Amino acid sequence: MNASHVNDEELSLYRDMVQRFLNQEVLPHYEQWEKDHIMPREFWRTMGQAGMLLVDMPPEYGAAGASFAVSQMIQDEMGLLGLAGLATGYNIHANIVGPYIYNLGTTEQQEQWLPRMISGDVVGALAMTEPGAGSDLAALRTSAIRDGDEYIINGSKIFISNGIHADLVVVAAKTDPKAGAKGVSLFLVDASLPGFSRGSKIEKIGQHSSDTAELFFSDLRVPASALLGQEGKGFAHMMQELPRERLGCAVLAIGSAQGALNLTCDYVKERKAFGQTVSQFQNTRFKLAELKTELELCKAMFDQHMAKFAAGTMTVEDAAMIKYATTEMQVKMVNECLQLFGGYGYTDEYPISRFYRDARIQTIYAGTSEIMKEVIARGILGR
Repeated sequence: MNASHVNDEELSLYRDMVQRFLNQEVLPHYEQWEKDHIMPREFWRTMGQAGMLLVDMPPEYGAAGASFAVSQMIQDEMGLLGLAGLATGYNIHANIVGPYIYNLGTTEQQEQWLPRMISGDVVGALAMTEPGAGSDLAALRTSAIRDGDEYIINGSKIFISNGIHADLVVVAAKTDPKAGAKGVSLFLVDASLPGFSRGSKIEKIGQHSSDTAELFFSDLRVPASALLGQEGKGFAHMMQELPRERLGCAVLAIGSAQGALNLTCDYVKERKAFGQTVSQFQNTRFKLAELKTELELCKAMFDQHMAKFAAGTMTVEDAAMIKYATTEMQVKMVNECLQLFGGYGYTDEYPISRFYRDARIQTIYAGTSEIMKEVIARGILGR
């Protein structure tokens, strides 16, 4: 990731630290986490102790006060090493839930949650998707009805990353069931409250070490002070935070694509067929040239959008374009790379198979490619 618009020295220092951390604390255990289909809850505290969580939050909460580019670089490095399950959980916690609280929360809410999210004592999750409402947020059925100084929440959410480990869940619910998207509000829900429950862990095609769950709310009472942002402004708040969320998907796509390309280049230079290395076949050379070019185009687009984000000029349409372009590139990249491994690519013995499995969700979560295209089209056509 080339983030020339940020402090290169800061980025380099953090990158060295992150690479050491991932090599020492993650890689020796990651295969086991993948087999277990979950990473240990304690590892969040390990990341906190290493200063890896919410790095761009202010020092008064115990964070490093680094730039957003450092937070993105951490995911880039995870992607390079094929740690997409970890990267997705990290993105939810550090790049989505944390900023929601920092940007929308009251001082009390920030002081209550951010220090413990930075230390890893609290794991954050974002609960929007429902069994009958994915990209169509206006169709949410989870309700939050005001009752004196409390709200009573009822409903369920599905496909929630960090759902098993979560101590804090940002929940989107209807405070005005008749108002469509304008009736949505956000709440900070403490997972220890009565009425909160989790379904069993959802088993997925890939990203096995990230925990994904269905969540249930049954007459769950939260204080009125748990409202995040303004009542009825939940949809607008989510739109405001989407650029950062989708940049997180984009940097993971770029890091993972680069990681897959690195593995493939090493393999084709060693593997022999018909008396020569696979790298000597024109098909291999042309395919890698195509993939490298597409990757570099996406990197350039990513840098452009990071600069826009830093300047506060990145639009929802921009976020849709970068998410769509990079994740579709990633899926193509890992598919073509796996093909160059031949039969070995389809075995768990070779890491390219995990890159392949883990990529597929990227064009689905945080807004499907089809929704991204619709958002882009509205930006072009005005409706």
